[in-house]
Amino acid sequence: MSYCNKTGLLLPILDESNWNQGFRGFLYLAGLLYSFLGVAIIADIFMCAIEVITSQTRRIKISDKDGNMKEVEVRIWNDTVANLTLMALGSSAPEILLSIIEIVGNNFKAGDLGPGTIVGSAAFNLLVITATCIVAIPNPEGRRIKGIKVFAVTATFSIFAYLWLYIVLVARTKNIVDLTEAIITLCFFFVLVLISYFVDRNFFCPRKARRISDTENGHLAFDDSTGRLVPDSFDKSSANSFLKAVKTRTDITAEEAAKLAAAKLQEQEKKSYIWYRVGAARLVSGSKRVTPLLDARLQKIFDDIEMKNKKFSSTADVRDDPETTTRTTIEFTTAACAVMENEKMVKVGISRTGKLNNTIKVRYETLPGTAEPEKDYIPQNDVLVFEPNEKIKYVTIPIVDDNEWEPDENFFIQIWLEGSYDDAIIGEKNSTEITIINDDEPGEIAFNKASYLFKESCGTAKVEIVRKNGSDGTISVNWKTIDGSAINGKDYRGGTGKIEFQHGEMSKLIEIPLIDDDIFENDETFHIELFDPNGGAKLGSRTRTALTIVNDDVYNSLLDKVVALTRINVHRLKLGSQSWGEQFTNAMTVNGGDVENATGMDYFLHFLTFGWKVIFAIIPPPSMLGGWLTFIASLGMIGFLTAIVGDLAGIFGCIVGLRDAVTAITFVALGTSLPDLFASKTAALNEKYADNSIGNVTGSNSVNVFLGLGLPWLIATIYWNSQNKEFAVPAGNLASSVILFTICAVICIALLMLRRIIPSFGGSELGGPTKSKYISGLLLVTLWIVYVVISSLQVYRIIPPIVKT
Repeated sequence: MSYCNKTGLLLPILDESNWNQGFRGFLYLAGLLYSFLGVAIIADIFMCAIEVITSQTRRIKISDKDGNMKEVEVRIWNDTVANLTLMALGSSAPEILLSIIEIVGNNFKAGDLGPGTIVGSAAFNLLVITATCIVAIPNPEGRRIKGIKVFAVTATFSIFAYLWLYIVLVARTKNIVDLTEAIITLCFFFVLVLISYFVDRNFFCPRKARRISDTENGHLAFDDSTGRLVPDSFDKSSANSFLKAVKTRTDITAEEAAKLAAAKLQEQEKKSYIWYRVGAARLVSGSKRVTPLLDARLQKIFDDIEMKNKKFSSTADVRDDPETTTRTTIEFTTAACAVMENEKMVKVGISRTGKLNNTIKVRYETLPGTAEPEKDYIPQNDVLVFEPNEKIKYVTIPIVDDNEWEPDENFFIQIWLEGSYDDAIIGEKNSTEITIINDDEPGEIAFNKASYLFKESCGTAKVEIVRKNGSDGTISVNWKTIDGSAINGKDYRGGTGKIEFQHGEMSKLIEIPLIDDDIFENDETFHIELFDPNGGAKLGSRTRTALTIVNDDVYNSLLDKVVALTRINVHRLKLGSQSWGEQFTNAMTVNGGDVENATGMDYFLHFLTFGWKVIFAIIPPPSMLGGWLTFIASLGMIGFLTAIVGDLAGIFGCIVGLRDAVTAITFVALGTSLPDLFASKTAALNEKYADNSIGNVTGSNSVNVFLGLGLPWLIATIYWNSQNKEFAVPAGNLASSVILFTICAVICIALLMLRRIIPSFGGSELGGPTKSKYISGLLLVTLWIVYVVISSLQVYRIIPPIVKT
């Protein structure tokens, strides 16, 4: 191993001419890896500043549900603009600054390390991170991209960006970058942001089709307690039932209940990519966690409550069912029906209510009961497609008509959405019971249950009436409400009515509106009675049912007490520090001072990164000047540390015989992209959609080129123009790497789109059936390996470059 005398911008500090080259290479590798930890930690602070900046609000006046004008706060930053500017800069700052520093430190001459890192990290992000996210989703779940229009724009620009590099370096001014090309490259960044914003706001659609973004209007609920608009993705009813379950536990203290509630609220809070990126950085440094770490006992209690809530939500008679036109509800028209065996088929309706201008795919499948598949009916498993404005579809199941006498038998049909939809849900009647009968009796009518329980706040009491022992013909029955302790007009809106069963229908609902007031009341009861059946039907044994209205006022009082304690725990989970004192405390203590829940690995990583954390604690906290002071200071720190990384990588490559272009696409690209890998995987597992996991990749790759190369090129071309000279950029290695990456990128994006539209892939970009997701992941990882190997062989001229210069 010959001596490497290469020098960088800051390193080496000492005379290393007499050092053993093997030991010297080890020191530089260790220093490079340790510097990557430092980059991850300072990026954490930088991201916290960006979160504070993009979370800024302004006050506007809106009309509440009662028509009164109220002043509320809404976010200033559009999510798409924030993702493509500050957030993309936050995740790509090391690569962008490395490219700028390399050119400035190299006397404004082009180098291989900065551009190679940009292309290399783009390949790793698009291929390896996407592959990891596809495979990480548990079976049989899938994740779809919600903002597919914006993704289409950023994906197109991410491919165009690298084609543009080829045009600049080869097609237009070979091996030269002029001032015009540098300006255009930088301007493409602003074009990308502008077009993405227009697409996000549907500016290219007819005015009537436009929707207002969540951050400015619509899809927001007013919170009277805070005077803010709260995104409706926050599931308040689920959080309330969780808090109620926590409060009723007798084996935990109030403080523990608050910890559990804080964990639940944090779990349901809408999270940005920054949240996951900061979490990944803190995971490798033993710093304060972004999610509360519960001990084994509390975690078990948390899981038990979650399981009970899921069971309750699927079986309880107490349900909130608000009408909505912002999403589609798909359900059976009846929960049960019957068919004569000699009719040879049964036709069951599936209805669509709410939003009607979308296309929805619904899978249905027969499930056996006492009736046997093939022997009594022909099993079905297929997909229905609701085209725009279609309100009802029918499923036809063939019935086997034999000559043997059999008792009444039943089977079931179940439906679920084929793929993931942000604007569609399956309603309460997600399955229906089919009874095959051997007679032509009209049947008996009775209540399904002798009593029901409803919350005062649920809005409507839904009581089921069932038809048994026959289903032939159209029948009806009258009903009336009878006051008990609950009074008609004061506690509920009752009276009389008539329910009609069509031929074959076996179940109907009586809906009674409940009056929710602010007056404290004990539980109250009233009754519903059936009378005067028509059409030959008879009354069954259960002709009267009792309805009890449960008052929520006591629970709300208890809820307020738990919430007061919960706010303290939620405050501790904020990303940024509020003061220098808090910042130094977090830096000097393991797990941000939460020693009780710190693990052995937390202690190891804390002491390993202790120096970095203390040094970076001198940066002003994000609470100062709206986060901008932290933004500027941490960006400067990233620039300084990136200069060190560039020197360490360049000298290490020189010592071990690696050229800068190879070092860039391997060591440096991986070191700067690993936090993004952890963040994207966590987002893929925890988010309902794929936007935060892979939607950020294409935007960052575009920004890397337009800013990471456009800005240093502009600086260099201005310098060389002032000298009346041209800015030379050898196209060979970079152009070949760009063409190879572009081919891989087209294959990757095409694969994602195929996964989205083909049912055998699960109808989603991420996850799906085991075989298809592992094949997809293996293909993308193989593409990345091919990219690295071929690019490296071209650098060493073992194989000829794709682009000849």
